[in-house]
Amino acid sequence: MNKTLLAVVAAGVPAIASAQSSVTLYGIIDEGISYTSNVATANPDGSVSGHSAIRLMSGVMQQSRWGLRGVEDLGGGLKTVFVLENGFDASTGKLAQGGLLFGKKAYVGLSGPFGVVTVGRQYDTNVDILGPFEVGDQWGGYMAAHPGDLDNFNNTNSTNNAIKFTSNPYRGFTVAAMLGLGGVAGDFARNRIWSASAAYVNGPFALGIGYLSVANPNTSFFGSTGSPAPTLGGIPGSNMASPVYAGFASARTMTVIGAGAAWTVGAATLGATWSNTRFRDLGDAASGPNPQGLAGTALLNNAEVNFRYQFTPALLWGAAYDYTNGASVGGRDGATYHQVATGVDYLLSKRTDVYLIGVYQQASGTDSTGHAAVAAINGPSASANGRQAVVRVGMRHRF
Repeated sequence: MNKTLLAVVAAGVPAIASAQSSVTLYGIIDEGISYTSNVATANPDGSVSGHSAIRLMSGVMQQSRWGLRGVEDLGGGLKTVFVLENGFDASTGKLAQGGLLFGKKAYVGLSGPFGVVTVGRQYDTNVDILGPFEVGDQWGGYMAAHPGDLDNFNNTNSTNNAIKFTSNPYRGFTVAAMLGLGGVAGDFARNRIWSASAAYVNGPFALGIGYLSVANPNTSFFGSTGSPAPTLGGIPGSNMASPVYAGFASARTMTVIGAGAAWTVGAATLGATWSNTRFRDLGDAASGPNPQGLAGTALLNNAEVNFRYQFTPALLWGAAYDYTNGASVGGRDGATYHQVATGVDYLLSKRTDVYLIGVYQQASGTDSTGHAAVAAINGPSASANGRQAVVRVGMRHRF
């Protein structure tokens, strides 16, 4: 885990270890076949029933992408760094992130003895610090991420207009902070996003904590691609794709407090994450639709425990259990989601691997849309009732 964590933190400062100026083309192609049980399908009479589906899906373990990263040595320990990274769908060739050319990352900055400062479209600091502790960033891909990626540990949403600082590791500690400027004339608080996180790595033990605050999340965070707002759960104008939180589009503020830890003993690693996500001040019509007339705060708690074992340098197996509970809002009980996942990853070479992932989710209670909660594993369409399973066989190549 410590190697994984440091690698992800270092991703914010690509190629700074190189002493010479360079530009590198890199990428990932991830493609495979996914079977999904119980996909909700509308019938001619208006009812909904569940049917299984098999389809090619791109970018499950990691999103398919290509990018350019570079560094220029300015002397005196100072370097210029930049990244331009595009996400795409290998099944169809179309652009991801709502059609943005560089929808994953687009930033430039300076690195020095204390760390790196970058400006542009970037990940929030919880993604860098806490993401490596959850299975979605390890062997499970986005299908094994937390329901709806409600805490953004799996980086469903990037941040526009962001200024970010990531320190160099010092005695095992790394700190990071980010401010995303809202860009609204006369109202500096609107659409503003900020985060602060810290990590500590000491031999086999790793720990991370972080905080994320998002103003007007429906437009600033979930609508950061600028793509047309979908109609989900009968809520036109909500950019929030998952029924786990689609009904909370009118929140004035979204906050996430999170923590993660991992302990490695030999070939085995035991990890855990916890997050508290709050959609505050519901009912702000300027932020998003509120057809249910919700008010107050919607609270979602998530906890994950995971385990992985490296049988050989080429073969890894992992398993995880995830629990999500939503507190009552609008005079009704919230939804509860139980999710289990397991996966095997086998390296054919240093750049190519094949993998098998299985995820099962069970939902109960009332979800954010005011309806009976349905299972909604990330990626496939939601189920017709409270149960859903996905099996994925894929191949990933890095270049």
